[in-house]
Amino acid sequence: MADKNGPDGTGETGRGKQRQADIRDDDLERRRRELEASLATRRPDRLEGKDAKAGSAAGYGQALKLSSEFIAGIVVGAGLGWIIDRVAGTSPWGLIVFLLLGFGAGVLNVLRSAGLMAEFGQGDKARDPKE
Repeated sequence: MADKNGPDGTGETGRGKQRQADIRDDDLERRRRELEASLATRRPDRLEGKDAKAGSAAGYGQALKLSSEFIAGIVVGAGLGWIIDRVAGTSPWGLIVFLLLGFGAGVLNVLRSAGLMAEFGQGDKARDPKE
């Protein structure tokens, strides 16, 4: 009994004597084709020849553009607030108010750039973000 490893004493794990039929290569090939077809319908952009590296580079470019627009809004707001505080002597209220306005402007710029909000003067029509 020491040389038998399986839980049922036969040296095999699983169902023991009730072996299932072996899975044939053609069955595995059929299942693989069905899986590929299912994935192709869910992700059609992958099969259109788009390279993964080109897609990630475009994603990095878009992320850099959005983050720079957000940071620029905050920096411009803080700069204007600091200048107004120096000229008018209202320290720190000008900086606080314009920093908040810059934050709002940065968020607005990001939403416009991402296509989630209509451009100024275009009414209610938002751009398609996939374009």
